[in-house]
Amino acid sequence: MKHLRLVIGYALCLLILGTAGCRPKPKNQIVGEPSREQQLSSPIIPSPAQQPSSSPSPSQPLEIKAEPVQSLDLLKLAGSVQPAVILVTVFDSSGKLLRTETGFFISDDGRFVTTARAIDKGVNAVAKTADGGIYNVAGILTSSPSLDLAILKADVKRVPFLSLSKDAKPQVGARVGVIGSALAGSEGVPWEGTIAAKQSESQGDRLEIAMPIPANSAGSPVVDENREVVGTVTSAGEKPVIWSSVVLTSLRSQIAPDATARWAKTSDSPSPRPTPKPRLVYAPQPQFPAEARTRSGISRSGRFRVGFDAHGNARNVQIIQSTGNGLLDQATIGALRQWKSTPGGEWFATVPITFQEQ
Repeated sequence: MKHLRLVIGYALCLLILGTAGCRPKPKNQIVGEPSREQQLSSPIIPSPAQQPSSSPSPSQPLEIKAEPVQSLDLLKLAGSVQPAVILVTVFDSSGKLLRTETGFFISDDGRFVTTARAIDKGVNAVAKTADGGIYNVAGILTSSPSLDLAILKADVKRVPFLSLSKDAKPQVGARVGVIGSALAGSEGVPWEGTIAAKQSESQGDRLEIAMPIPANSAGSPVVDENREVVGTVTSAGEKPVIWSSVVLTSLRSQIAPDATARWAKTSDSPSPRPTPKPRLVYAPQPQFPAEARTRSGISRSGRFRVGFDAHGNARNVQIIQSTGNGLLDQATIGALRQWKSTPGGEWFATVPITFQEQ
């Protein structure tokens, strides 16, 4: 009986060792490291680049690595953009300074963009460039109060300008720069941000940038790494309003090819009253001098120019065409100097005179 138990126990031991792969461990094997036999017998698992694409197992988390966003060379970008960025100083009808705001040229002939709010009630303005140039602003080409955008024209032959991006869908996540005027000092320091989203509204597409924009940046261009304008800041702060370049392109297309820049009439600017046409109130005729009579029955004609001052008095009489007789000319000049007109602006009258001898 004892011998039978030993045989059964020995058989069970062989069975367990055979199923569990029991074998003595090599002395030099590190715990947790597969043995050489296991390395040779284990299947080779390809790298992720070698594996065929397949859906991840629900039990295994999917690891996603974020692509790094490349920053802009902001100083270099600002250096190439700021020559086209200006300060727009606007005045009212009395010559009083209303406000100064940023703008930027969009054509080499002096067309530029700023906010519609900047030119409200303005009748004159000057554009100041980074190189110290000061140019008169001829007027407004088009304006949209609902978008708070306006395009004006400066009196300048050729200036640096920025191109509007034709990309209708700027890439979300792209790095952009908000570039102010170099004349604004610390207020014109360029800012860098990321396009977070694009919102489609009834008035057009609006961009959202993942950063607050300084309040003095209204009117500044938003440019990409290629110095193309992707948007325009119309309202800054924690929630800035930035209209895309597509909106600006649409506004520019409304300008007629032969459009003339002019300032809009403002409610506080009195309409000019029409100047009444002056009229003569006293005009004595010259007398025929007795000493000039020859009894020949001939006539003599001449033309004279009379200048009137603002009070209506004749101040200057000139001979345009002489009568051919000095006595007749002097008689005419003496009579015309007595003429009077209604008060008003200075004006001139040409008077034909004919002397007919009876």
